[in-house]
Amino acid sequence: MSAPRFQHVLVTGGAGYIGSVLVPLLLATGRRVTVLDNFLYHQTSLLDCCHNPNLDIIRGDVRHETLLRRLLDSDVDAILPLACIVGAPACDRWPAEARAINLDAIALLLRLRRPEQWVIFPNTNSGYGVGESGIECTEDSPLRPVSLYGRLKVEAERLVLDAGRSISFRLATVFGISPRMRLDLLVNDFTWRAVTDRFVVLFEAHFKRNYIHVRDVARAFLHALDNADRMAGQAYNVGLSDANLSKLELCLEIKKQVPDFTIMEAPVGKDPDQRNYIVSNAKIEATGYRPEVSLEQGIAELIKGYRILRGPRFSNV
Repeated sequence: MSAPRFQHVLVTGGAGYIGSVLVPLLLATGRRVTVLDNFLYHQTSLLDCCHNPNLDIIRGDVRHETLLRRLLDSDVDAILPLACIVGAPACDRWPAEARAINLDAIALLLRLRRPEQWVIFPNTNSGYGVGESGIECTEDSPLRPVSLYGRLKVEAERLVLDAGRSISFRLATVFGISPRMRLDLLVNDFTWRAVTDRFVVLFEAHFKRNYIHVRDVARAFLHALDNADRMAGQAYNVGLSDANLSKLELCLEIKKQVPDFTIMEAPVGKDPDQRNYIVSNAKIEATGYRPEVSLEQGIAELIKGYRILRGPRFSNV
């Protein structure tokens, strides 16, 4: 087996929801992985990887210039900057921290990295904001983010792609079980409510968005590392092409597996997250990438996982 390209990968936020799924996959390819994380949520998600001599864990902050410079002065050849204040509610609660981490720290990383070091950046497809009815958003569609979170990620993506030797993923709403679990993502949240409360109240139930399993997000990063040259300098939507669903349609999918789940629509009220769009994932599929985990499989996984989890401590807000 030949050695993989990009032998040493730096993953900021590597103990987070995506990172704690991605890091074990990177290690399984034989790569060295350095994780930089501040362990904000007191997570223990990488303990099962500590036996691996190819893993180094640095407890620290992506805003710390001296620390970041030291890490980038090493033999790191690819950077996956996952560290982020994720989601519109969290960014609205901590706007200064959101700007410093989601945008300013990315600018710092780009300033400090060496020209040969690649960056694969996780954006969100919430940058499409409110789409046009019946028209799929492609990577050429206008970006019209409606939240501080979306605006910061869109601006950071522009910096990353302009800097060269870079790829950006516009991720659909992620779902599924992770060692650093999150309950505040839409599929995870609605399935939690179905299992624990047996009901949900929907605001603007017709609003649509796209979805992708966390393991498939991790696989997308591996795909980019293996195909960097032909994917360079571009953004790619990453989602399930058969899962452009409204919130009501999502709940009906959950109800298939939790039959006594009651779904109510609120006659008034406004969802704080105003995303409403459908997305095309044809561009990344043309590079040979295909998701492996269906929405149905992910819901079944969540139902099983929720037999283990208790309490609200797995939410970001």
